Amino acid sequence: MKRIALLVALAATPLAAQEPPAPEAEAPSLMEEGAKMFLRGLMSEMEPTLNDMQGALEALGPKLEELKPQILELIGMIDDFQNYHAPEKLPNGDILIRRKTAQELEAEKAAPEGPPAETEL
Repeated sequence: MKRIALLVALAATPLAAQEPPAPEAEAPSLMEEGAKMFLRGLMSEMEPTLNDMQGALEALGPKLEELKPQILELIGMIDDFQNYHAPEKLPNGDILIRRKTAQELEAEKAAPEGPPAETEL
C-alpha cells in the first residue's frame, strides 16, 4: 500500500524537464570576467586621484566665479578657433597665434575637405 501511495505521489508531481540554460543565462566567459576584474582594479586605483581632483575643483570653484566676466570677455574676443592659424613658437620663446585673413578663410571654405593637417607643437 505504501508503494502504491508513493507511486501515485510521484506520478502526480510533474517531472520538470531540465533544458540546457540559454546562452545569455550562462556564466560569464573568461574574457568578461577578466574585463570586469580589470575595470574594478582600475576604478580602485583611480578613486583616490578622482577624490583629490574633486576637492581641487571644489576649491577652484569660487576663484573661477571671480574670473567668469573676464573669461566670457575673452571667449567673445576669440570668436571661433578655426579663424586662427596654429600656434608658432619664435626663437626667443614667444608664442604667436595669428588670426587668418578674410582671403585665407574664403580659400579654406572653397577647398575640398580632406584629412586634417598635422600641427607641429
